[in-house]
Amino acid sequence: MTKLFKEIPLISIVVLIILVSCNNSQEVITTEMLLKEMVDRAEQSRYPKVDFRLKQASSYNRASVDSLDTDGWFINHDFNSNDKDHNFVRIEENNQQKEWVLMNHKGPGVIVRTWMPFLNPNKTDTDIQIKIYLDGSKDPVLEGNMLQLLNGEGLFPYPFAHKSLRSAVSFFPIAYAKSCKITTTGRPFFYQFTYREYPEETNIKTFSLEDFNNNKNLAAQVGDKLLNPVNFIDGQSVNLNLKIPVFGEKTIELPKGSAAVKMFALKLNDYTKDDLMRSTIVKMSFDGKEKVWCPIGDFFGTGVGLNPYQGWHNMVSEDGTMTTKWVMPYQKTASITIENLSEVAIDIQLNTIVGDYKWDERSMYFNAAWRGQYPIATRPYSDWNYISLKGRGVYIGDALTVMNPVEKWWGEGDEKIWVDGEDFPSIFGTGTEDYYGYSWGGRSTDFYEHPFHAQPQSNVYNKLNRKVTDERNTKGFSTEVRTRALDVMPFSSSFHFDMEVWSWTDCEMGYGVGLMWYGFEDVTSNRTPNAIEALNVPKLESID
Repeated sequence: MTKLFKEIPLISIVVLIILVSCNNSQEVITTEMLLKEMVDRAEQSRYPKVDFRLKQASSYNRASVDSLDTDGWFINHDFNSNDKDHNFVRIEENNQQKEWVLMNHKGPGVIVRTWMPFLNPNKTDTDIQIKIYLDGSKDPVLEGNMLQLLNGEGLFPYPFAHKSLRSAVSFFPIAYAKSCKITTTGRPFFYQFTYREYPEETNIKTFSLEDFNNNKNLAAQVGDKLLNPVNFIDGQSVNLNLKIPVFGEKTIELPKGSAAVKMFALKLNDYTKDDLMRSTIVKMSFDGKEKVWCPIGDFFGTGVGLNPYQGWHNMVSEDGTMTTKWVMPYQKTASITIENLSEVAIDIQLNTIVGDYKWDERSMYFNAAWRGQYPIATRPYSDWNYISLKGRGVYIGDALTVMNPVEKWWGEGDEKIWVDGEDFPSIFGTGTEDYYGYSWGGRSTDFYEHPFHAQPQSNVYNKLNRKVTDERNTKGFSTEVRTRALDVMPFSSSFHFDMEVWSWTDCEMGYGVGLMWYGFEDVTSNRTPNAIEALNVPKLESID
């Protein structure tokens, strides 16, 4: 034994050996690994092997510092339109060219989502260039048109990058070992760059064009899976036709033992009464504890009424079949209950597939909850709490349905998300529609869908009734869906999510949101079953 080790206590040597061993055995985070993770449903039910926190660089207004300063906190100017605006990091000069710095993260990380809107609602192009510098390089690893690079027309293919409604959105992972700086050659308008922040010692293989080309075949396979989700067929099927009486419920016990729900689908016999999507409740219990209570419209993302769309995690078919493919594991027992809060009996088809699942120390329970409120006054401006969680888990998605009683735009409110008791939200957004992946909300009332976000209905439009004019009318119900893959949000002690209520009109709106997360057994939520509010479906005057 060398002199160095002679001077170190034996217990310290053991700890050192363990730490070195853990560090050496840690998998390297690569583009290949991240692409595979994007479509690994079972892995999503487990806490990340290498912990991270989701952060976001955005053009939120820098006057928003303290919630006690309501003027600054709710200021609606989350963009840059002239030289007085400074909602970015800084301006610097490179090779005699001015560049606006939008993101400047030090440490290992992965960009997992980008969003940038059109510069005006009818202009689909720009001459501004975007540059992405990794690990302190003087030359950008990626450079191209600010919109085209990230809308499916440039390097990153559809569906990873795509055009939503008047926006360029990309989910292709861009990993870096040491740092990431993103700049533009012109003044940025709105923007969001969402990234994973890893511990300093994390081993990451930095993205390169060579790496991208080496993974083209894998990316094509993953893209095909995202666009054509296959039903899980290996397992035990539970298929039932249920008649649920007025104010009644039916419970189905699932196969016992260590297993997981791999697919769960419901179909009503009659969709003529839109309110049934709120008065029909799905409840699920795992290992003796109720983990799910949610109206079916908000659980599956169809909103009030039947509004078909297809995503990676959820799908609503034109024939009325509503399907979710979140993996829902349990160790011993599980049950599904359908409750009817309405004054009419309902007929419903239930289909689920339960498959094998190996429970381990990273496994978590699936949870879903709901919050609704009507009316909500739009003045004074306020933060409306989606959910607050305590414990350790991962936030995975939500589906918001609003009722807007007026034609003017309702969704200027920013999302604000605090993780693990931080003083300032690590996610501070730029608008409700931006959070859900589109922009220019006053005009963008058409249907759209993508594997990770969708607008199944808005105004009078949905997949079966597409918008063909450029009218500006947001009156009525709008449903916005966002589910997460690489942009999930782990938390170790707490999670707090608010959405601003910010309409251009002083009026009374209705809000209802379905919420989903994975959590260890001790995770608690401030959401409790609320049958009275579920029946309080906002009534809307004629839109015509």
